[in-house]
Amino acid sequence: MLSDLITVALAADLVAATSAVDLAPASIASDPFPNGISRYAVGGLLVGLGTAVIYLGTGISAGASTFLESTLSYVSGESRFQRYVASRDWRLLFTGSIVLGAAVYAVTIQGGAWTTDVHPWRLLVGGIFVGVGTRVGKGCTSGHGVCGVGSASKTSIVGVVTFLLVAIVTAQLVAAAGVTP
Repeated sequence: MLSDLITVALAADLVAATSAVDLAPASIASDPFPNGISRYAVGGLLVGLGTAVIYLGTGISAGASTFLESTLSYVSGESRFQRYVASRDWRLLFTGSIVLGAAVYAVTIQGGAWTTDVHPWRLLVGGIFVGVGTRVGKGCTSGHGVCGVGSASKTSIVGVVTFLLVAIVTAQLVAAAGVTP
């Protein structure tokens, strides 16, 4: 299991770290919070509150990694998708709210849509790696970090430590190699 997590983390975090390094490696090293720490603290509190509300209301740990399978339950009769029938509506609403929340933030606070200089093929490959990694790792890094660590899951704690170590090493290697978007 740990070797699977490491493999998945290497693939998924390589693309994520590449994108992060491409944005501004010098400014990240000199000032990790160029816009202040308050928005990260507020965001973290809102994520924690949302996770708690979903758990208290449904008894299910919040997570977006099952979104595809739960959405496929609307159109497929396969048992692996049908197990989500009872929870698919709130999962659809949950995932839609994540997207809508990001869009509202971008328009109201940031002043416009978020753009990137990362090549579209890298975004596609990264999305595939993240999707596969999420399934193999039994959840996303955020799910393990927020819900798993919050519930003291040993698997999630090992996973999060692995994700972080791999991301840090990968970011350093990508920066040293001079990779650009």
